[in-house]
Amino acid sequence: MFSTEQEHQLVELDRAEAMSLLASVPFGRVVFTRNALPAIRPVNHLVGDGEIVVVRTRVDSGLSATVRARQNTVVAFEADDIDPIRRVGWSVVVTGFARVLTDPNRIERYERLLRPWVDRVMDTVIIIEPTLVSGVRLVAP
Repeated sequence: MFSTEQEHQLVELDRAEAMSLLASVPFGRVVFTRNALPAIRPVNHLVGDGEIVVVRTRVDSGLSATVRARQNTVVAFEADDIDPIRRVGWSVVVTGFARVLTDPNRIERYERLLRPWVDRVMDTVIIIEPTLVSGVRLVAP
């Protein structure tokens, strides 16, 4: 079946716009490898100190265990804002190296800025240094 309406279009985002959009939403999904399988977890985050994505987690979480076992673990982080009714929005994917933050001053700062959404102690701050940043915007005709 063919539509007589104009089709929506995907517009590629540059790095600056993609990072700005990523910073505009409170949560996303971190993708990492756990026991040789892909794992995806929703997390709240912020973008700080230039282009670092910061995630707070528990010391006993799968993400924390993976990053602690191997600093500079390759991860992906995705966030989006999609309107399913109008079929418009955007999606940003960051691929980079994750590591546990150890600087006490920065940890304290991020703990103030990034509050957990669940009633658990989030005692680990993980930063992701973006290497690859891509994004698309779905626009109406």
